[in-house]
Amino acid sequence: MGVEKQRMPGGIPFLVGNEAVERYTYYAMRTILTVYMTKYLLDAQGGSSPLSDAEGTAVFHFFAAANYFFPILGSILADLVIGKYLTVISLSVIYVLGCAFLAVDQTRLGLFVGLGLIALGSGGIKPCMVAMVGDQFTKSNEGLLGRAVRYFYMSVQVGGLVSTLVSPVVLENYGPKVAFGIPAVLMGLATLIFWAGRNTYVKMPPNFQAFKKEVLTKEGLAVIGRLSGLLLFITAFFSLYDQNGSSWVLQAEKMDLKFMGITWLPSQVQAVNPILCLVFVFFFDRWGFPAMDKVVKLTSLRKMGFGLFLMIPTFLLTAWIQHRIEAGETLNIAWQLIAWVILTVAEVLTYATSLEFFYAQAPKRMKSLVQGLFLLAVTLGNLFTAAVNWGIANIAVFKNLTGASYFVFFAGFMALMTVAFIVAAALYKEKTYLQGE
Repeated sequence: MGVEKQRMPGGIPFLVGNEAVERYTYYAMRTILTVYMTKYLLDAQGGSSPLSDAEGTAVFHFFAAANYFFPILGSILADLVIGKYLTVISLSVIYVLGCAFLAVDQTRLGLFVGLGLIALGSGGIKPCMVAMVGDQFTKSNEGLLGRAVRYFYMSVQVGGLVSTLVSPVVLENYGPKVAFGIPAVLMGLATLIFWAGRNTYVKMPPNFQAFKKEVLTKEGLAVIGRLSGLLLFITAFFSLYDQNGSSWVLQAEKMDLKFMGITWLPSQVQAVNPILCLVFVFFFDRWGFPAMDKVVKLTSLRKMGFGLFLMIPTFLLTAWIQHRIEAGETLNIAWQLIAWVILTVAEVLTYATSLEFFYAQAPKRMKSLVQGLFLLAVTLGNLFTAAVNWGIANIAVFKNLTGASYFVFFAGFMALMTVAFIVAAALYKEKTYLQGE
């Protein structure tokens, strides 16, 4: 059946709408987090008590790591206990409470409790959302799965774009209470959108026995083994990628932020990423991928490999920028925007492609589990970055790993991982599973 004759499932608009608003909530909080921790944090008496740059970077990446650790809990609840739908509803409430906690308490206690609740809620629903999108498809409309995943991915970028532009301005003009209070309200709205689609979703019920029969078999364990090898490279990708919200923001603070007649806030520069994502997803879907496919057969693994490779020049460029800053120059933020362009192309090639790839490679009772494992790789990547920054702040031997050498270190790390990925991809044997087969 041609793609043009297939129909998009009725639950997709609700899932995409929920994701757009939830991602606004997350990125509104995430965008200002580093600036908040290093500029606005208070002590118990109400006095200024900010974290250092290295401490703030470490906390940022520990939080990011926690966001991608709790998907394992979410996938267990979804596949074995209460199903994806109830998992999303219940953890969304915890998510709202976390945002509210940040809004009412600007001390370190409020920071850590709020971030902990957000990580539990946001992280727990992550594997369920992508898996629920996939669950809506069968053989009769599988040709639309890739398009639906791209719509879902674009909704992330729309939410991220608006929040990245707005949230820093709100923080600057109205303070943390309002800047974190707005995401709390909007996360409540995201929960209502998801609930409104309850009668349109295909809901896969939890089934421990069926799950056990799929996972604890030769084939199930083989799937986990095959995908775990590839997840190592997703770990490496995110150890670099998520620095756009930490080390890149701190670098932007030392640059000339006047660009195109506007003076940008350091954390606001991140808005270029969702803008570019929307452009590049459309471009590659319509023209880029078909053109590249004429030159070389463009498999999912090859897309992912190209994306990993592009992270190397991205961090070499940020290293060059940092070197010039250390030499006393004040570079315009346009130089960092070039790095953002390369980073975003890498994101579309690696991240967007891997979401669809890992879903399709998982047996039907392992969809949420595999998404949880995928997101656990993001956790490990952020823990690696957090550990490096903790070492810089606390261990003498790491203290020289600052400035330009910091970015060169990560570029070298990615170069090694890209070479290893080429070997792993050549050995990987693909097998696709879809609901209804």
